[in-house]
Amino acid sequence: MSKKGRVLVAMSGGIDSSIAAIMLHEQGYEVIGMTMKTWDYSTSGGSKKETGCCSLDSINDARNIAVNLGFPHYIIDIRKEFGDYVIDHFTSEYLEGRTPNPCVLCNTHIKWDSLLRRADQLDCEFIATGHYAKIRLENERYIVSRGKDLQKDQSYALWGISQESLSRTIFPLGDLHKTDIKALALQKGLFELASKSESYEICFVPDNDYRGFLRRRVAGLEERVAGGAFVLETGEVVGSHEGYPFYTVGQRKGLGIALGYPVYVTEIQKETNRVVLGTFDELSRDGMYVKNLNLQKYPEIPFGKLDTLTKVRYNDLGNPAIIEQIGDIMKVYFGNGVNSIAPGQAAVFYEGDDMIGGGWITKSFKQLSMSNKTNANV
Repeated sequence: MSKKGRVLVAMSGGIDSSIAAIMLHEQGYEVIGMTMKTWDYSTSGGSKKETGCCSLDSINDARNIAVNLGFPHYIIDIRKEFGDYVIDHFTSEYLEGRTPNPCVLCNTHIKWDSLLRRADQLDCEFIATGHYAKIRLENERYIVSRGKDLQKDQSYALWGISQESLSRTIFPLGDLHKTDIKALALQKGLFELASKSESYEICFVPDNDYRGFLRRRVAGLEERVAGGAFVLETGEVVGSHEGYPFYTVGQRKGLGIALGYPVYVTEIQKETNRVVLGTFDELSRDGMYVKNLNLQKYPEIPFGKLDTLTKVRYNDLGNPAIIEQIGDIMKVYFGNGVNSIAPGQAAVFYEGDDMIGGGWITKSFKQLSMSNKTNANV
C-alpha cells in the first residue's frame, strides 16, 4: 500500500471527480475509483435523453480515466437504497407542502454511507469526492469550509456529514478554481472531458419537470389535490390552482393567475389545499426554525447564540443572522428579512468561510422578537 494510503474516489464521470482522482493518484495515494448507479432513467418517464452521473456514457468516462491511469474502478448499484430513501422522501415532502433538497439528503444518507461501507470492504483509509470545499482538523473537530472558488462552492450540500465520516474524507479541489480544473484536463489531453457540459438538474428528474415526475410517481395525485384555492395573505380567495404539491414558496412564474400586479407564493397550506399569494414585500420573513441539526465546527453553539451568515438555499449568497440553539431546535433571526424561505430546504450557518452546520427548515416567521420566539410553536 502507498505511504499516503488507499483512497476510494467517487467518480461520476464528470470533470471534477475525474481530476480529483488524477490529482490523488499523482500525489501518491493508492486510488480506487467507484461510480454509483443511483437512478435508472428508463423508469423516470421523462422526455430528456439520458445524461448525467448515472448514464452509460458517464460510467464509461469514469472507467476510462481509471484504466488509463492503471487503478481499479468499480460500479455499484445503489438504486434501491437511493430510491427507498431519497426519492420517497422527495415525493413525500411535496405531499406535505414542503420543498425538498434531495442532493443534500443523498450526500448525507446515501453517498457517504455507501462509500465508507465499500471503503471498509476494500481496506481504504479514506474516501474522496470532487466537491469544491475544504476540510481541516481544529480543536478536535473536523471543519468544512467554503472552497476557494466561491462561484462553485459546494459546502452547503455537505452540512449533514458526521464527524466520523469527515475524519476519513478528502476534498482535493478545495483550493482550486473551475478554470484550474479545466486547464488541468487540457494539460492531460482530456479534451472531451474539459468541454463536457455540466448538469444542474435533479439526477432522477432529467427533464427538470418535478411536477410531471410527481404525477407519474403518485397514482391519482391530480384527483386528490385538484380544486384548491389561491388566497391572498388576508384570506381572500382570488382563484383556483392545480394542487398544492405543484407550487413552491417564492414561485412567481407558472401560477396561471393575473391580479394586475406581480404575486409570489408566500405559503403552502397542505391541510386546506390553499396556496397563499403575496407581493414581493409580503414574501419577506424575519426568521425561521430549523430542526434535525448537525453541527460540525462546534459540538453546540457557544453561549447558545451566535452571529452568522446563513444560507436558506443552495445558490443563496447568505444573510446576516443570529442563531439561537435551544435543545434540538435552531431559531434564526434575520435583522433585515429574507425572501423565499421554503420549509423543507436546508439552512446552513457560516462563521466566515467555516461552515458551522445546518438543518432542515420547518417554519418561517414574521416580526417575532428574540425574547418571545423561544416559546413559539414550531
